[in-house]
Amino acid sequence: MQATADSTKMDCVWSNWKSQAIDLLYWRDIKQTGIVFGSCLLLLFSLTQFSVVSVVAYLALAALSATISFRIYKSVLQAVQKTDEGHPFKSYLELEITLSQEQIQKYTDCLQFYVNNTLKELRRLFLVQDLVDSLKFAVLMWLLTYVGALFNGLTLLLMAVVSMFTLPVVYVKHQAQIDQYLGLVRNHINAVVAKIQAKIPGAKRHAE
Repeated sequence: MQATADSTKMDCVWSNWKSQAIDLLYWRDIKQTGIVFGSCLLLLFSLTQFSVVSVVAYLALAALSATISFRIYKSVLQAVQKTDEGHPFKSYLELEITLSQEQIQKYTDCLQFYVNNTLKELRRLFLVQDLVDSLKFAVLMWLLTYVGALFNGLTLLLMAVVSMFTLPVVYVKHQAQIDQYLGLVRNHINAVVAKIQAKIPGAKRHAE
């Protein structure tokens, strides 16, 4: 019974986090999204200039400086005003953050599902179960070699964060035009694939 209640509570928390993430990506609270977006950019820019160890250490020191300073400030304030409000972070210290065995098993099963599907898909592509799909994958990897030559991993991650916070808003504002162009691109790709299937013997049969 307790495990079921914990699972329901965790699902509610996950649903709440998902809703907050959507609100952030669509800039429904400009101030909150700006803070998160700016923090992500600052972190990634710091990683491009300093090592991961240095960035993590400085972030930890900054967080500790803030919490220790606030703790001392509240203690002095309580001593001067002769109040007994207790620890300023008491509500956070009492917050339950442990995962139950059922929750761990649930997330492990999800991870196992995605890993198995990924391995099966890679096996299918590399062992050419479908010739057309393997050719598409080869073209994608070939394009990624050019992307890797132009950008490093952190730059791509920085571009991904910027895109994540800008593309949803742009899509909502210009959805009709974007859908129209995406449809044209999709039709063009399908036409190219159809030509490849017609030229390569047995490709259509493998695809079916």
